[in-house]
Amino acid sequence: MSEERSLNFIEEIVEADIAAGKHDGRVLTRFPPEPNGYLHIGHAKSICLNFGLAQKYNGKTNLRFDDTNPVKEDVEYVDSIKEDVKWLGFEWANEFYASDYFDKLYDFAVELIKKGFAYVDDSNAEEIAAQKGTPTEPGTGNEYRNRSVEENLRLFAEMKDGKYPDGAKVLRAKIDLASPNMLLRDPLMYRIKHAHHHRTGDKWCIYPMYDFAHGQSDAIEEITHSICTLEFVPHRALYDLFIERLNLFPSKQYEFARLNLNYTVMSKRKLLQLVEDGFVDGWDDPRMPTISGLRRRGYTPASIREFCERIGVAKRENMIDVGLLEFCIREDLNKTAWRRMAVLDPVKLIIDNYPEGQTDIFSGENNPEVEGGDGSREFPFGRELWIERDDFMEEPTKKYFRLGIGLMVRLKNAYIIKGESIVKDAEGNITEIHCSYIPESKSGNDTSGINVKGTIHWVSVEHAKTAEVRLYDRLFKVEDPSNEDGDFKDYINPDSLQVIKTAYIEPDLVNAVAGIPVQFMRKGYFTLDKNATSDKLVFNRTVTLKDGWVKK
Repeated sequence: MSEERSLNFIEEIVEADIAAGKHDGRVLTRFPPEPNGYLHIGHAKSICLNFGLAQKYNGKTNLRFDDTNPVKEDVEYVDSIKEDVKWLGFEWANEFYASDYFDKLYDFAVELIKKGFAYVDDSNAEEIAAQKGTPTEPGTGNEYRNRSVEENLRLFAEMKDGKYPDGAKVLRAKIDLASPNMLLRDPLMYRIKHAHHHRTGDKWCIYPMYDFAHGQSDAIEEITHSICTLEFVPHRALYDLFIERLNLFPSKQYEFARLNLNYTVMSKRKLLQLVEDGFVDGWDDPRMPTISGLRRRGYTPASIREFCERIGVAKRENMIDVGLLEFCIREDLNKTAWRRMAVLDPVKLIIDNYPEGQTDIFSGENNPEVEGGDGSREFPFGRELWIERDDFMEEPTKKYFRLGIGLMVRLKNAYIIKGESIVKDAEGNITEIHCSYIPESKSGNDTSGINVKGTIHWVSVEHAKTAEVRLYDRLFKVEDPSNEDGDFKDYINPDSLQVIKTAYIEPDLVNAVAGIPVQFMRKGYFTLDKNATSDKLVFNRTVTLKDGWVKK
């Protein structure tokens, strides 16, 4: 954004730390995704915040994968996350994994056992949940809590050596069963999982819990500002306690409001359901709020960074209108996307007084919003054209300024034409529109003296290329599908995807490149799909030219 803005509360903290000489004025943040799914627009906010802070204060950011649960993790997700961060325009200082620290974390756990701060518990998950009490009732201890240090060390080593099956034992921190913060009621530190890990293989059969791995990983890397979303506020006390008891680098956690976007869902679990149940075409379906889906749809890194800048960093949860995200991409593409002509709902237009077999070549600016037009391209013009069906009205209304019998309109970058007659099929559908053209009305050299109020786009029948066009819209028809009655999938917008099998496009569009959006004049912004081929061009609609949901 060009205008100056005030500091957000995290920037105020960072600037105060720098002024106080804390950590020698050094700023080191981290982005710690779990490799168990694709990143979405909410993660983009966190990426922009963490990397943006480091850039602003001459610091660095680590990319650290929280790979502590081998059952749900996959290298596919690791690769997609790295691609997304780079695509957004950021570079990390170091690439780390929580699994890099498994040996150190194990040693930390042993140290806490020796200090009497951790114990091995044989209780199952249901028993532990019951023993933790309720928000209004304290937890209760069990006989395992009083095990000796020596017994705990032996049992924990046996857990590591694979002596016990999954769920037989866990390692718990010994803190305070009466704490009002239930996360401090002897939380789990390690669980047994005989599962192959994508990086450490079968070396480990015990894996640390997030709350034990996260803070210690931050401390090992000497992260100065560990930024999390608000749901981690209750975890902060545990974060600080482990670091204090282990006497590690004093990383500090700060929390901000996560991104909630209307007309979508942001839960990884729900997004996975949409993929697995076939409601969308994979994680990168252009209707998904994933970064890869937005990229495939034609969103640009600049538009997403601008969106994250505009919504700011808040301390309270709120719902952001997806219309703001659409506004940001329109603003960006209006300045950068080249204009091209494409007819999505075609009807044939025949210019009766235009010479048969003659082809003229016209030219048009690539982008009139850019000084000098950003160059130009040429396109052929002939006697027969394709125009949009709704650009002709058999019985025009009073304020209809497009084509009708006796009405005049300009063909974009070409001539003024006048509607003369129509041809219909047996069902009464218009199959041909006949018109005449004014030879003296050629664009750029108009001597006709005729003024018309409307301009329509067109494509030469003889020279047109064909493409499949996919019109994407919001995935859900209600603002907050997660809070509606019943299954959230019941509220999927049935019109979220409309496929036009055969649209006619001007010849230059065969040179379109996936990821480089274009504006189909008067229709919206589109981009070539990543799976398109030279034999089958497929264009995805990024966004309409105007917000069609305002009236709705």
